[in-house]
Amino acid sequence: MKNVTIRNLSDEVHRAIRQRAAAHGRSTEAEIRAILTEAVQPAERIKLGSMLADIGRDIELTDEEHAALTARDRSPAEPLEFDQ
Repeated sequence: MKNVTIRNLSDEVHRAIRQRAAAHGRSTEAEIRAILTEAVQPAERIKLGSMLADIGRDIELTDEEHAALTARDRSPAEPLEFDQ
């Protein structure tokens, strides 16, 4: 885990964070972690896999179409040739 130092935080902001932490029953440090986590990883963020699954349901893919989309080519990749 990384450490972060925040300099020049106003007294008002620090007081508000302390009050918010107390309301949530956690330390000021834990509250700051929660605020930062919520800011960069919001719960309502779009998740690509879920979005694609929803699209598949919306267009009502058949079992055959679904199998074709999820099938993987397991053959070994051929190396590129750069000779001309």
